[in-house]
Amino acid sequence: MKITLEIDLDAVPEPRGAEVGRILRYWGGAAPQLDLTTAAELPLMDSGYQQVGTLRIG
Repeated sequence: MKITLEIDLDAVPEPRGAEVGRILRYWGGAAPQLDLTTAAELPLMDSGYQQVGTLRIG
């Protein structure tokens, strides 16, 4: 199993660095609640609730 986090930087609003950092902190904090034994695909949302990427477990 592996985790793949894909973010479309062209879709991330400015300031991009801050927004990407927010997304990474969110999923880093959520990691203990993830089922890492089952394949899954989860949307990555920016602070405006627009999908800017995907987190895949598999």
